[in-house]
Amino acid sequence: MAEPTADVEPAAPAPADAGAAAHWQKTLWAMVGIQFVMTMAFSMLTPIMPLFLPELGVTNAAAIDIWAGILSGVTSFIAAFASPVWGRVADRHGRKLMLLRSSVAIGFFTILMGLSQNVWQFAGARALMGIFAGFSSSAIALVASQVPESRLGYSLGWLSTGQLVGSLVGPIMGGALADLFGSYRIPFYLTAATIFAALGLVWFGVHEEFTRPGKGKAQGSVVAGLIALLRSPTLLALFFVLLMAQFGVRTVQPIVTLYVKEMVGNLPNVATLAGIAFSITGVANVISAPFLGNRSDRIGYRRVLLIALLGSTLTTLPQAFTDNYWVFTGERFAVGLFIGGLLPTANALVGRLVPRSDRGTIYGMTSSAMFMGNSLGPLFGGLLAAGFGLSWVFLMTGAVLALNLVWVYYRVPEYHANAETPR
Repeated sequence: MAEPTADVEPAAPAPADAGAAAHWQKTLWAMVGIQFVMTMAFSMLTPIMPLFLPELGVTNAAAIDIWAGILSGVTSFIAAFASPVWGRVADRHGRKLMLLRSSVAIGFFTILMGLSQNVWQFAGARALMGIFAGFSSSAIALVASQVPESRLGYSLGWLSTGQLVGSLVGPIMGGALADLFGSYRIPFYLTAATIFAALGLVWFGVHEEFTRPGKGKAQGSVVAGLIALLRSPTLLALFFVLLMAQFGVRTVQPIVTLYVKEMVGNLPNVATLAGIAFSITGVANVISAPFLGNRSDRIGYRRVLLIALLGSTLTTLPQAFTDNYWVFTGERFAVGLFIGGLLPTANALVGRLVPRSDRGTIYGMTSSAMFMGNSLGPLFGGLLAAGFGLSWVFLMTGAVLALNLVWVYYRVPEYHANAETPR
């Protein structure tokens, strides 16, 4: 079957690197480092929150499970609705300003979490953090507006790598700090200090070449951006690609530990084995994200999306039938190699279809898709595991990825430079 063609209106051809900042490489590597620091800091709290709940008055085991799920999802759920607003503000006033704003807000609410005296105060701080979130979408928009068009996949692949490495290092550091200081509150304060240090890195290390839009352009709204998204079949298709890809990845995460325990039994090192199986996917993501991002610039974004979705489908489905721990771990590594290319490649294609001046708004909306996937994935995964068994979670995840593959094949066109949008 012939590939679909791009549905954007062809414009006058522009140089591939039109609009790129003069020192884009310096900006890119600064942002990779900052993304690493921010993600590391935020993920430091992941292993601590369930352990902190008894200090907040939640002592019942079932209540701890419920609250742990609520607290993990509430920030992403609220951020899904706030992100497009901040994206529009970024287009009006600059993406660097949004990075600074988000850093201050995240650091402030992290301190409030550490000071919380009950679970409702803690949940309130987590919810308010979601309202003022938007660091990752602003980081993507800033990089996408500063680098050459021909290096968009490469750049977003490395930015994703910084985020992935931070998410691997953070939980280890958070748990170690809690054990070192014998307190679950101190890591919150250290996390806030790390975030404020990243704020300094943004202020001094990131240079943004930003031109404020004209008066007529500045009058655009989130609603106008949403209408533009709905009117573009390609952008709408990519919105659902990001949502379903993130949903598919996150459905499995809550049950990996339980699945490993089911395979190996009550071994003394079951927690270590589960941690390896859990983290190995992230390690593979780190390897593949910059590689696939770079390849997407060369062989085509749609083609890399299809390869990544096909590979992740074929490596996810066998996990439902695996009863050997080491085979399972190998499958987890293999699926990570393919999944690592999904987000940077999809975001790069979004960037090529949208003018630089509007990328903050559109990336705010695509971030909403990812936030919704982050929130709904674990919820559906947990419900499916409780109702039908752990293996069914892998089957559903594989089915979601397979449907995403079909969706991309029929609905997402390949990008061609001669259909480039104005910058």
